[in-house]
Amino acid sequence: MNRPSTRLVLAVSLDGRLAPPQGGPAQIGGPADRLVLEEALAWSDAALLGAATLRCHGSTCLLRQPQLLADRQAGARPPQPVAIVASRSGLFADGLPFFKQPVRRWLLAPEPVAAAAQGRGFERGVPMVGWPASLAALADLGIARLVVLGGAEIAGELLAAGLLDELQLTISPQLLGGPHSWLPAGLAVPEGRWRLLERRLLDDGDLLLRYGCPAAGAG
Repeated sequence: MNRPSTRLVLAVSLDGRLAPPQGGPAQIGGPADRLVLEEALAWSDAALLGAATLRCHGSTCLLRQPQLLADRQAGARPPQPVAIVASRSGLFADGLPFFKQPVRRWLLAPEPVAAAAQGRGFERGVPMVGWPASLAALADLGIARLVVLGGAEIAGELLAAGLLDELQLTISPQLLGGPHSWLPAGLAVPEGRWRLLERRLLDDGDLLLRYGCPAAGAG
């Protein structure tokens, strides 16, 4: 089944946490992490995030670096990747900054909700019919490269289904503790060693690690 190439992009602490123990929005990575995040967005056709992540942060990430924007323009690509929100209800607070950002907004949701996407502030609805079929539908709509921005539930579901091709993790040199891991507890994940594709020491001591998924049957 045809689907986009997928890359999970996250900043995590040394103990694998996405947020401090009390939860809420977290800015774990430094300014250099913001740049590598924008590099991933520039690579992508769309960025996927969960409803809880959107409600927590209020907005999606935008490309701002002039050279990255110029490169997309030179390739006849839109300035920003499509922002795709996965939501079972499609309901969000009035006045959420996301709906004023200069991005195309798609809603990935169960059929009745997806059909009403335009009335909920989205340009297009895409039926949520299981991840393999949903990703195939995105590929049919021209999404060849998909960045996954979280949250942990979506990351876990895609990883467990073998649908994540790359992990791009910025490791921040801090310990946070608490329950907010980047993967749900008890998740059964595919076996095998991931292949190191890139490593880069960033400013402030952050470390970028980008891995490709294990080869089939590799141990």
